[in-house]
Amino acid sequence: MPIFLQRVPAPPLSGFVDKLWLAEGGPAPHARERILPHGRMDLVINLWEDDIRVYDREDAGKVWHSRGVVLCGVHSEHFVIDTAEQRSCMGVCFKPGGAFPFFRMPVSEMADQHVPLDLLWGSRGTELRDRLLEAPAPEDKFRVLESALLAAAARPLERHPAVRFALREFLDVPHARTIAEVTGQLGLSPRRFIQAFSEQVGLTPKLFCRVRRFHEVVRRVHREERIDWAEVALSYGYFDQAHFIRDFRAFSGINPTAYAAQRGEYLNHIPIA
Repeated sequence: MPIFLQRVPAPPLSGFVDKLWLAEGGPAPHARERILPHGRMDLVINLWEDDIRVYDREDAGKVWHSRGVVLCGVHSEHFVIDTAEQRSCMGVCFKPGGAFPFFRMPVSEMADQHVPLDLLWGSRGTELRDRLLEAPAPEDKFRVLESALLAAAARPLERHPAVRFALREFLDVPHARTIAEVTGQLGLSPRRFIQAFSEQVGLTPKLFCRVRRFHEVVRRVHREERIDWAEVALSYGYFDQAHFIRDFRAFSGINPTAYAAQRGEYLNHIPIA
């Protein structure tokens, strides 16, 4: 029987990690999935096989391979994954702006990329998958993953104050506050704020807010049977319907009506035959 377990870690990890998860089950009825951008980073571990595959958006014959543990940088475009990897896998969903303390480099350098963990953690990255496979029960696996994150975390485990404030403002209602309004309350020059935000979040403030607005739209319409796209566009602050469709296609690769027809069971996952 398929299982999907989630765990919210204890502080201080809970300030940076949204959840840990473990999924086990049979093969999906579709071979690939389109993953939509959401403004945060993820660590993914394939426990079924020591391989991660990401497909070219335009040519499914082109496949990027990595060993079975990768860090998925914050994306501003969709990417395509192999569902065979979901037979047994684990992961870490970082909060927006939550991954940077664990990887010792500006996360902006990993934007729109998948990075093998051993390139970031060395032998500890290679050993993590082995340790998870040896852990006998789900709770043991979660403890191994939490311990690995705590061991890698920079000290002190905290965000830049300006980034912390900006994330709170942007995540509340991503289209309600302008970048200038938030920057004006920070005491930093716009250039310094953009640099600090990008280094800890992975995207510039403007692009991050666009991605989060798109994500909020997807979350709202994910299970709606009848969608009034004009009302959705207005509710989320788009100039007009053309602006909304242009943004939606930029982030998802398809238009809103195609999304409604193709959407799957899970948020941000669109089945591909």
